[in-house]
Amino acid sequence: MSGRADSDTPPETRVEPADAPQDADADEETGVAGAGGTAADRAAETAETAETAEDEDAGADEREAHRARWAAVCTGVVLALAGLAAALLRLTGSAPLLVAAAYACGAGGCALAAVLGSRGRTRRALWLLVAGLMVMALGDQFD
Repeated sequence: MSGRADSDTPPETRVEPADAPQDADADEETGVAGAGGTAADRAAETAETAETAEDEDAGADEREAHRARWAAVCTGVVLALAGLAAALLRLTGSAPLLVAAAYACGAGGCALAAVLGSRGRTRRALWLLVAGLMVMALGDQFD
């Protein structure tokens, strides 16, 4: 297969001599002597940067957990309402009582999943939602 080779620029290939004198007080990024301040100042900057990064990571994890809780609650409520509506429709129709009971039980499981999701138990809520939907689908098979 013919074509153009990688168009990325090559890495810098300049080799620094090992015996080149290096200033102990030179800034690591700029290489200018005295630009970075004392070693204590640089250590303090590094510690502040690390703390800020940890705070940002914790904030991101907290936002993800909050989103997962809301997703579990909203999904559980919507599926519980849909299951209750289906159960009421099956009760008023000519379907067997077992079908309406299956929809009602599945809706109860989804409602319980919404409660668990609001308390932060999102994995258990997910499995309870799946189980509730399976019960509703099984009840629909008896119709």
